[in-house]
Amino acid sequence: MGVPGRGRECGHLDDLIDIVRGGESRALVLRGEPGVGKSTLLEYAAGRASGFRAARVTGIQAEMELAFAGLHQLCRPMERRIPDLPAVQRDALNAALGLGPGGAPDVSLVALGVLNLLSETARDRPLLCVVDDAQWLDQASMRVLGFAARRLLAEAVAIVFATRVLDGGLPSTSEPVGLPELLIEGLADHDARLLLRSLLPGPWNEQVLGRIVAETRGNPLALRELPKSSTLLELAGGYGLPNMRPVKERIQTAYKEMIAGLPPETRRLLLAAAADPTGEPTLLWRAVGQLGIGIDAVAPALAAGLLTIDDHVAFSHPMARSAVYWAASAEERRSTHRALAGVTDTTVDPDRRAWHAAHGASRPDEAIAAELERSADEARRRGGSAAAAAFMGRAAELTPRPARRQLRALAAARSAHEAGNAETAVMLLSIAEAGPLDERRRGEADLLRARIAFTRNRRDSAAGLMLSAAHRIARYDKALARDTYLEVIDMTLFAGPHAGSGEQEEAARAARRTPAPTHARPVDLLLDGIALLLTEGHGAAVPGMRLALTAFRERSRCPEEGLRCLSLIGLTAAGVWDQEALSHLADRYLRLVRETGQIALLPWVLTMRCMAHVLEGDLTEAASLVDEAQTVSDAVGTAAPLHAALSVAAWRGREAECRDLSKLADEGDARLGADLGTAVGRWARAVLYNSLGRYTEAAEVAGAADRNCRQRDMGIPIWSLVEYIEATVRSGAPESALVALDRLAEATRPCGTDWAVGIEARSRALLGDGKEAESQYLKAIAHLGRTHVRGEHARAHLLYGEWLRRERRRQAARKHLTIAYDLFAGMEMEGFAERAARELAAIGEGRRKQANRVKEELTGQEIQIVRLVREGLSNPEIGARLFISPRTVEWHVSKVFVKLGVTSRKQLRARPSAGTP
Repeated sequence: MGVPGRGRECGHLDDLIDIVRGGESRALVLRGEPGVGKSTLLEYAAGRASGFRAARVTGIQAEMELAFAGLHQLCRPMERRIPDLPAVQRDALNAALGLGPGGAPDVSLVALGVLNLLSETARDRPLLCVVDDAQWLDQASMRVLGFAARRLLAEAVAIVFATRVLDGGLPSTSEPVGLPELLIEGLADHDARLLLRSLLPGPWNEQVLGRIVAETRGNPLALRELPKSSTLLELAGGYGLPNMRPVKERIQTAYKEMIAGLPPETRRLLLAAAADPTGEPTLLWRAVGQLGIGIDAVAPALAAGLLTIDDHVAFSHPMARSAVYWAASAEERRSTHRALAGVTDTTVDPDRRAWHAAHGASRPDEAIAAELERSADEARRRGGSAAAAAFMGRAAELTPRPARRQLRALAAARSAHEAGNAETAVMLLSIAEAGPLDERRRGEADLLRARIAFTRNRRDSAAGLMLSAAHRIARYDKALARDTYLEVIDMTLFAGPHAGSGEQEEAARAARRTPAPTHARPVDLLLDGIALLLTEGHGAAVPGMRLALTAFRERSRCPEEGLRCLSLIGLTAAGVWDQEALSHLADRYLRLVRETGQIALLPWVLTMRCMAHVLEGDLTEAASLVDEAQTVSDAVGTAAPLHAALSVAAWRGREAECRDLSKLADEGDARLGADLGTAVGRWARAVLYNSLGRYTEAAEVAGAADRNCRQRDMGIPIWSLVEYIEATVRSGAPESALVALDRLAEATRPCGTDWAVGIEARSRALLGDGKEAESQYLKAIAHLGRTHVRGEHARAHLLYGEWLRRERRRQAARKHLTIAYDLFAGMEMEGFAERAARELAAIGEGRRKQANRVKEELTGQEIQIVRLVREGLSNPEIGARLFISPRTVEWHVSKVFVKLGVTSRKQLRARPSAGTP
């Protein structure tokens, strides 16, 4: 039997249950105002799901600060399956649930563990998860559940969320997002009147009933509760005054009036139940006993329908719980929390005991503050920085001694910043700075304020603030000061030219005045090399930069150190034109991040490896890593780096894709107050336009990319010069390229690698003529041919072939243009291949483009899965890589088999893969 007046909504839920019963997964979000019937619809779904396993999660406002509190509810019935998860997921989930040791778990690993736990639980029976009051779930649990719901596909799992909308109809939380939604509105007029008549003994005044229906907007809870506070005269005769208060406020008032009519001891018992989010009856009875309340005080609450007690204590509606709690005085709430703290087992649940003790404190209390500080450490281990910030912030509030309060506030601010909550971090930092700080703490506070400023807007004063902090820190901790100088350089290099006016060079000079220790770390060598580059140029800096790269490559060194300055390492490798070092270090860090589960870093390491693949001409592999980086970024809730995607689109000759990505990069820079994304987008379009033969446009964007980037002749500015030289020469303005060529030579000559020598020779050939030009072209082909920078090698053949055709040496031109075309076509560099084909057509040599029909048949995710199958990964390993369950991988593999006409993984691995799946 359905829910009266909810035929449409019940139909949606019926369809969802039937689909899941058939073996697929579905998720749905029910959104509506309080009291509109979301919980009733969840109960309906649970009743329809006969034969399903069921798991229920209820968000509790009082638990929003307790990390993974909601996840405890979900996973408790499934705990016996956790040991079967892959080790890294098992350990992360156990740490989150407090079932095992370990540091702060990566939320994405926890989410992947939950995804696989749900999948395995549903292997023999479908699983229904209902999540009520999702707006009150703790942030960590909501991220995990939203992640799982978006990635379920072939697991026979249904997840149904119920969450509130605000008065304006907007969602009350950012999660869950990306899922189908069903807006639950009030009952239709006819159904609302039927409900009212069933609740009221009569007689009724129809105009009064109509007014109640209109004022409640058909809200079922309001229709049930509001008439209880109306007099018979008002209902029968219509003599009541109109009430224009919002429905939510009126429901709360009705609950408060109901509560006020209960005996005092019953109200105190209800308050204890409202203050305890666990819903454990034993705990409630112990707290009630400590408060001196008799057990018979529960009877009026049960009779009023406010509370039910069986194996769980539950209020009739979350608004009833809220009304009970806030109707009590502040001292009544504090005394209740003190009682709950007194009966909570410190060995079983120390965090919750500390939480109750904190809410029970009426004045600063060092013992409670210290307990909260200890709980903050445990909260960080289980829930990460956000949970630690909540506990430590409350500890600071309850600390009596000002100096100690400042230290705790500083620690809380640091955790809040790490959690991405800049507003809270600034507020806590202001508490830390309320009194005098010693030199060390002042430096730490200045450094934190600079980092917060940088996350808010990279064009603001962050670089100057951080530089000042580094100077202060240098007085007592030279190693930390050097790390901070490197951070300033990193900040200004990658934020763009507006991030600091002179701070970059000042940081470099200060770093040189603060020498590295005798046993220098690789990061010290990196700082020394970059500082020399910024102050004295390439000629002085290249040996030191190479020494740093060698140190990072040594097996005896801790590879973790390099993850702190990943972008600078990649930039340094590009700055000394060392493609082999870039590829080797990208491989090393990618393996490390995968093995250690540092998922937040994965998009950046994938981007570094992807750029190496682009240089190597392996655009198929690069595109696959771009897709993986996007998948991971979606999983961790961050914007994916666009640099690699732009590079792939440009070298493939995909104009629309490159233009759209460049626009996204511009928009991202505008939000962050940065410029690097814009510069990368302009360089990418310069490559694209040169490949398409649109040289005037290429010259314009290449020049803008160079002007818009502060990477001091490393990476994008120099690569933009290369594009600018080719574009200006081809567009008939070779004189514009002369200064650019001089700058390029300053960056390439001190390096002397085949990549550097070949690029300079090719660029110099464009400005030469006769034998000099030919000599430089041949030199470029020879040197680039000894590298793995295959795209640039093919371009040397293309440019030489074009020059030969203009010199009317058709046979020689045909040879090099054919080599160029074949190389470009094999690397899927369609724009350059078409340019080579046009040149060949001009001398009567045709080339036909070969379509890759198989590749077009496979989706992006299927292409990724094929690649990983060929690497020998199992379904669980592929699932962990792509953030999907093993059963979803199995489903995709079966579809790939049909599309490619194979019947086994062995056949799939044996299938030729050059440029195709």
